[in-house]
Amino acid sequence: MSFVLDNSVVTGWYLPDQATSYCQTIATRLESDKALVPSLWQHELASVLKTACTRGKLSLDAAREILDTLSTLPIEVDANPGPGQRQLFELAMRYKLSCYDAAYLELAMRHGLPIATQDAQLKDAAVAAGVAVLR
Repeated sequence: MSFVLDNSVVTGWYLPDQATSYCQTIATRLESDKALVPSLWQHELASVLKTACTRGKLSLDAAREILDTLSTLPIEVDANPGPGQRQLFELAMRYKLSCYDAAYLELAMRHGLPIATQDAQLKDAAVAAGVAVLR
């Protein structure tokens, strides 16, 4: 079954201070399932890796290897431009999320998919919105 993949899980695959057994469980799921991410995921991930490099938590070569590896995984970037600013704003306000997290929630809602996230607020919002959270 497909699922929406939040960046909080992906960063746990590569940054030791964010790694959890949950991240590993979701990584294992990608052996048989595929993930869907909003287009902002690419920017969010690049920003996290850039920050990790700047703070000395990750080498430039390691960040490049991560990006190369991720491009081989069954992670599909949603081709639909998604909701407009107003819809994201309203969703973020309703569930007390950042607009970035609202984009993941909206994607899961639109496609009727469960979501994989380590973010507590996003988990709570998903449950409140009737979206399943992968365990």
